[in-house]
Amino acid sequence: MHIAEDLLILGVLFVIAYALGRLGKLIGLPAIPIYMLVGLIASPHTTLFPISFESADVELIAVFGLIMLLFSLGLEFDQDEFYGNAGKLVISGGTRIAINLAVGFGLGLWVGWGTREALIIAGITATSSSAIVTKLLIELRRLANRETPTILGIMVLEDVFVAVYLAIVGVILGGLTNGWAIVLQLAISFTFLIAMFALARWGGKAVSRLVQTKDDELFTILFFGLAVAFGGIGELLGVSDAIGAFLIGLVLGASRYRARIEQLALPLRDVFGAFFFLNFGLALDISTFGSVLWPVAVAVVLTLVVNTLGGQLIAWQNRLTPAEGLNASAMLQNRGEFALILATLATGARLDSRLTPFAGLYVLSMAIVGPVLAVNSEKMGRALFRTRTKPVDIERDRMRAEEIALVESVMAGTEVPESAIPDDIVQTYPLSELDEVEPTGPLEEQASQQSDVQYERKRDPEY
Repeated sequence: MHIAEDLLILGVLFVIAYALGRLGKLIGLPAIPIYMLVGLIASPHTTLFPISFESADVELIAVFGLIMLLFSLGLEFDQDEFYGNAGKLVISGGTRIAINLAVGFGLGLWVGWGTREALIIAGITATSSSAIVTKLLIELRRLANRETPTILGIMVLEDVFVAVYLAIVGVILGGLTNGWAIVLQLAISFTFLIAMFALARWGGKAVSRLVQTKDDELFTILFFGLAVAFGGIGELLGVSDAIGAFLIGLVLGASRYRARIEQLALPLRDVFGAFFFLNFGLALDISTFGSVLWPVAVAVVLTLVVNTLGGQLIAWQNRLTPAEGLNASAMLQNRGEFALILATLATGARLDSRLTPFAGLYVLSMAIVGPVLAVNSEKMGRALFRTRTKPVDIERDRMRAEEIALVESVMAGTEVPESAIPDDIVQTYPLSELDEVEPTGPLEEQASQQSDVQYERKRDPEY
């Protein structure tokens, strides 16, 4: 009978999450803070809602959510962008990460919870949420903007930083005190990282041969099993289950089955990811927010100021306009899954208990403020920098809008009249071939996967 009550409550919570999510879409809110909020109001520490639920009941599924989030991050990692523009990325993205890390670590020392806690706070405030930024770029139709390639490049570099930082943090939180033991553990961690990056870079064909199968059901079982298994390997090697899942996602993303895996993995990531964010919300206690209110307020203000100024630095480095720099900074303000992952690791390592409410309240704040800024950044740019739209810009924007609308129509399976297609596209892609055009970039692939197109799923003949 107990399991029946748990299933009923869990189902009600997700229905509530759906309803709040629909309302959140009206003001541009992503799903992450919605799931956390639902978990918070259903937390056994909270008396605001008649429904309560224990975090332990969904803990294993939440771990699957963490694994699938990092697996998807590795899967979508753009190796060509990273290796092809490494110099520019290190200058733009590296400067941004270094400044955010320094400010975050200084904030952590000012808070006074401990050096290891300061390291966690630095990581929490340093990087953006790839999931939120990607969805905002698609939903706000900014894929064609001049600043978008720079944003994507910085996100790619941040993915690499996440892998390295998690490896270092995993060793530091492991409780080792002997200097040689720490050096050995770091050597093992970085050897694992380098080996998996090398396999992803040069072993794509071999991996493709190993994982090939025509049956979607067996294929899904295979990559999910690999993600969970490498999560376990990462934990055994001391680099955390999250980084193990990221690295096997990186390797599978280098195979020729990347698009197929993304199509099948996206629903798993969304469902299990919802459990992860819901579970984190269940662990929060509103009564503890008072003890972290001022640190969170300072962290939010510092993040907004540093990233806004950093956006202008990015614009100068990449020859963008100040308005485009503001667009980039507004997109990159968003914080999400990585902050919660670090807080989860800190809880497992028995660090200061205030890190959990700090991360929760900080992510809730930034995941609300960030999208609102991103939605209004173009208006703010026009007001602040008094930019005027030139006739050439109007024509360019019109052509971009037509191209985006065309791609969306083709993805949705809508028949497009030839007269509606710009001449430059007709010359590049004859009308008879438009239905065969497939998205080539990771964002375009994700956009097609999140569209309303219904894909035919290959079934095992046995069923």
